Amino acid sequence: MDPFVDAFVTHRNLLFTVAYELLGSAADAEDVLQETWLRWADADHAAVRDARAYLVRITTRQSLNRLRTIGRRRESYVGSWLPEPLLTTPDVAEDVELAEHVSMAMLLVLETLSPTERAVFVLREVFEMDYDEIAATVAKTPAAVRQIAHRARAHVASRRPRGPVSAAETRRALAAFQRAVELGDVQGLLDILAPDVVLLGDGGGIRQAVLRPVVGADRVARLLASPKVEVTTLSLHPAEVNGCPALIVRFDGELDTVLTVRVDDGLVSGLYAVRNPEKLSHMRRATALRR
Repeated sequence: MDPFVDAFVTHRNLLFTVAYELLGSAADAEDVLQETWLRWADADHAAVRDARAYLVRITTRQSLNRLRTIGRRRESYVGSWLPEPLLTTPDVAEDVELAEHVSMAMLLVLETLSPTERAVFVLREVFEMDYDEIAATVAKTPAAVRQIAHRARAHVASRRPRGPVSAAETRRALAAFQRAVELGDVQGLLDILAPDVVLLGDGGGIRQAVLRPVVGADRVARLLASPKVEVTTLSLHPAEVNGCPALIVRFDGELDTVLTVRVDDGLVSGLYAVRNPEKLSHMRRATALRR
């Protein structure tokens, strides 16, 4: 294998992770990787001192370009837009910081940042790049990047889960939630849902889903405890999605919904149900993420 091909293959999972964190879409991240490869193939490799840094720079710039396109696309999206879920390999969950940053809850927080803020935050907080390197990537001065990073950290800190949440704590909450849903137990749901829980559904206009956020434990519990299908056709299965415990919902054995959660103080405070079949292709085999 040519050295420049080997460099791309070596860092491919890292580059996919960068693009996915910036875009929240596996399909768009794969397209960015194709664009990165084409630019890497045309590069003057003899002048490249650090292949990893160079490839991350290309990937970030291509992701920022694509963010402008998908931003316009999301303006006409039917209902709530949720990031594309990934069935992840076990080692992703073992990297606690990476798992937190690729969780559905965190990706939704990142959606509230500007594209440049998101890039700076991800490159600094997740991939631990130095400010000079980030500055060269986003075409800002190091001083400006420091200010952007400070602003982005404060923004994220005010919106992320209130404290560290272990995988074991999330699994306990999910198990209680699963039992209550399977039994149609409204009280059981009320016991595990936070009073201000928010349910978001993403059907993309293809599958039926709630079009607006459902807020409050009582409303969410009653919605979930009164399924519109025969219970015998529905099954819930634990899985590792985006590095975190989650549930896969199947109807008649077929993948229908990926349900991820946000947990605060032992209670489910966020429910994110992705039903859009165009977003479920990466649930058929595990994806490796790296940093």
